[in-house]
Amino acid sequence: MSLKGKHILLGVTGSIAAYKAAILIRALVKVGAEVKVVMTPMSKKFITPLTLSTLSGNPILVDFFNPENGEWNSHVKLGIWADLYLIAPASANTISKMVAGIADNLLLTTYLSARCPVVIAPAMDLDMYASQIIQENLNILEKRGVKIIEPESGELASGLIGKGRMEEPSKILNHVISILNKNGSLKGKKILLTGGPTRESIDPVRFISNYSSGKMAMSIAKSLSDRGAIVEMVLGPVNIDTDYPRVHITNITSASQMSEAAKNIYKSGVDVAILCAAVSDFKPSIKAEEKIKNHNKLSLDLVPNEDISASLGRIKKDGVIHVGFALETNNELSNAKEKLSNKKLDMIVLNSLKDQGAGFAVDTNKVTIIKNNDEVKEYPLKSKSLVAEDIVDNIEFLLMSCLKD
Repeated sequence: MSLKGKHILLGVTGSIAAYKAAILIRALVKVGAEVKVVMTPMSKKFITPLTLSTLSGNPILVDFFNPENGEWNSHVKLGIWADLYLIAPASANTISKMVAGIADNLLLTTYLSARCPVVIAPAMDLDMYASQIIQENLNILEKRGVKIIEPESGELASGLIGKGRMEEPSKILNHVISILNKNGSLKGKKILLTGGPTRESIDPVRFISNYSSGKMAMSIAKSLSDRGAIVEMVLGPVNIDTDYPRVHITNITSASQMSEAAKNIYKSGVDVAILCAAVSDFKPSIKAEEKIKNHNKLSLDLVPNEDISASLGRIKKDGVIHVGFALETNNELSNAKEKLSNKKLDMIVLNSLKDQGAGFAVDTNKVTIIKNNDEVKEYPLKSKSLVAEDIVDNIEFLLMSCLKD
């Protein structure tokens, strides 16, 4: 949970939520970060530079140069200095200017010069936040690699109640720690991960299966491995690279084999169970011992396979995070929320076959992440490797929340 030696550049824009910047600076400094603050001219109307300077221990930067002595405040040097550029609060005005590449203040020119990860925590009234232009701008920034910390719902400065409140500083701190401490951030954690399709034999040469390539699960395995986790992966028949450090593969073919392997790993003790496999829902009631000869007509009697995520939910251990996946074609959100509840999941990753570029056998995906606290976050179309990073970021956040509880 340490940020010792990390350089955090905090951008503060003109919003009533600017008072939270003081709390955020104190939290960052407390875990060892060095903090420098860039303010927009409007933000000084909401909180004084003296307050933020005192808390950060550094002069506050507002203008391109110091009018007293002409000293230049180099946005280039700031962008190089920072390990992470956090803009909190981020107003609708600043978000829109970031998209357009407008550089009419020091905060924005520094954004354009930043070589480090950029994170924003939007803060505005609910109608502004929900407006089409702001949502489109947030999607554009996210596609460009900017991390968005979703605002929370609650009472707003306008007196209305809705989504638009800047996330609380303690949760923003968790996001910052997760982003900066990815290398080794999951060291010592044991993760159960299922992936790929299953095959249910009809006879010795035919089977029932689906189009899953295993690419999404393998991208998650790589992200977990990169962060130091030990991944116990139960993998169906795939034709992709599976050679990653700390990823131990148990190859299976059928749903019953996957269930048995997953339960054995789970019972041995894990911190997280990620059920990403595309398990066949049905299997033939009887497998023919010999190849079925060609007939004009063939009927198969199918019986349901075990629901692996539901079965693990029934033996769920305290403190273990369960993550499920839902591929839907209709009533997507309501169906995913029902699975989240029925299977005792902490988080479910939803994607729809209606979304172009999402689903089976492609290198991209478009997901919505739903947590059991009713938090819903929709992500734009991305490569599966970047989607995996978003999923693992959310898992890390859940793990940190468990530690606090």
